[in-house]
Amino acid sequence: MRRVSLRVCALLAVVAAALTGCVPSVSSAGLPDGVTVSFEQLRSDVAARQAEVRIRNDSTHPLLVESVSVADPRFDGLAERVLDHTSTVAAGAIADIRVQLPPMTCPAPDDATATATIAYTLDGVDGSATAPLPDRLSFLPPLHERECRAAALAQAADVAFTAFTASDAGAPGELTLTVTPTGAAAMELTGLSATNLLRPVLPGESGGVWPLHVTVAQGDTAPVVVRLPIEPLRCDAHAVMEDKRGTVFRLETVIDGDAGQVEIAADDVMRGRLLAWVAHWCGYGP
Repeated sequence: MRRVSLRVCALLAVVAAALTGCVPSVSSAGLPDGVTVSFEQLRSDVAARQAEVRIRNDSTHPLLVESVSVADPRFDGLAERVLDHTSTVAAGAIADIRVQLPPMTCPAPDDATATATIAYTLDGVDGSATAPLPDRLSFLPPLHERECRAAALAQAADVAFTAFTASDAGAPGELTLTVTPTGAAAMELTGLSATNLLRPVLPGESGGVWPLHVTVAQGDTAPVVVRLPIEPLRCDAHAVMEDKRGTVFRLETVIDGDAGQVEIAADDVMRGRLLAWVAHWCGYGP
């Protein structure tokens, strides 16, 4: 009877394996031997608020990667994989998996660190792993600071590029910045930095910064309009054709006595007008 029982148990195990696809699995644990992860943000990721989980596979087998998510105390939620896709990372190879960053939590702990969770298959074994995610280029702390500062700025005023007047080559164009106070908080704008494509046209040495003298007090509601003379910083055609950051400016702010920067970007329509003007000004556009 014992042999019969053993045979029945073995048969049931085979049937169970067949029903589950015959794929062993492991529960959530550390990364498999030879697999490492890191976090980075490419220039092409910035405008879309995305980042890359870089997965390096130094094992001897291909690594199949499915879901990828990043947890961090600075995030209000998880950073999730952008594409619902299975990536194959060959032995000895690297893959960058793009994730969408969630809104920031403000404030956040000073010692915050990120972790990545990935679902994978390696050498026929399905698994899930959670591991520390080193930010090798330290892009996340300044991004968190800027976005939290932008949130604080938005409480005091809406700041946006609202108009642009084009010009012919040799003459400056004019970009209009409008500051509309909310009345709820105070702040100060002290400067706007040039981009890698556009610079200020000012007398003397500006250091690539338009000086601003905009002070918003609590209770203010009247808009403040600032007109900024600009010209192209460069005229090589690929600077326009491959532009990613040429219309993203750094705004120098003072909020609650603390100085820092906030990024302010031209919207899609304004960006298109600025890039077309640069091409025209430089002589290779209509």
